[in-house]
Amino acid sequence: MVTTTGDGTPLPISIETTDVGELEAAVGVLRALDYRQGGGFCRDAVRVVKTASLLLHWGTVPGPLRARLHTVLADVHNLLGWTEFDIGHAVPARHRFARALELAAEAGNDNLVANIRYRLGRVHLHHHDVAGALAEFAEGQAAARRSGSRRAWTILAANEAWAAAMGGDERAALTRLGEAEAVFAEAGSWPEPKPWEAFFRETDMAAMRGTVLTELATAVGARHSGAAITELTEAAGRYGADMARSRSLTLIMLAQNHALRGDFDEATRIGGEAVDLAGAVGSVRPKDRLGPLERLLRAHRGDAAVRGLTERIARYRSEPLL
Repeated sequence: MVTTTGDGTPLPISIETTDVGELEAAVGVLRALDYRQGGGFCRDAVRVVKTASLLLHWGTVPGPLRARLHTVLADVHNLLGWTEFDIGHAVPARHRFARALELAAEAGNDNLVANIRYRLGRVHLHHHDVAGALAEFAEGQAAARRSGSRRAWTILAANEAWAAAMGGDERAALTRLGEAEAVFAEAGSWPEPKPWEAFFRETDMAAMRGTVLTELATAVGARHSGAAITELTEAAGRYGADMARSRSLTLIMLAQNHALRGDFDEATRIGGEAVDLAGAVGSVRPKDRLGPLERLLRAHRGDAAVRGLTERIARYRSEPLL
């Protein structure tokens, strides 16, 4: 038997495991698209929200499936919040994350709560709100501990190190990064990650080390740039076509560190590659993250190649996203 919604969409009276499984698979496809091409390419996620909402409100959901369906809906709101952030819409992003938190709490899913808090913290970090980021990361770590997920805790601790580095607190940044690395060293024995945290493996840990060191090189002293270059070079070499946005952001930081060390030939070469890749990604984050590199290049505009890249970056950053 079927029933229909107000717009005539047929819905089964009894929701089955296969219905929820299809929604989970759809969210997985959208998440992969987001990683590969950025948030500007993920607007179809709204359809998944509508479908999951209709199932909850119009269908009869067996008890064991209800938490799972709430998790799917929370997960897709989490993804939508991330895509809104990725295309430069901070306020809608926060609204999506707030709804995701409500649904994840209703599902009793502390692991997902931890991930949503991590993403909210990243919104604050992008806007250089260190205090706001640290508050979200602390909430996330509490949820991660409740869930028992060491991967979730590591993600949050590494990002807390990033926030501390952005604030110029070298000791706190390196201490927190070391703690995250110590826990992550046991990752080989961990269970399979949840879909929303599965991105964080060895490559992302290397990228996080490089990110923290890049922030310290900028805020504290260029002496951190050498180690940052080592980590970022490793991460950039391991990101494939399925993680184009992450690779573009990593290359931007790598070029920035070379510029901080006065190696403008290498900064220009890598920076050019970063701009090429960023131009194919539907995200404003590479545009914003190119700012420090652009400022460093402008101070060295006597070189024709540097001047050319500076002008390319300026044009790219002024273009609309899509």
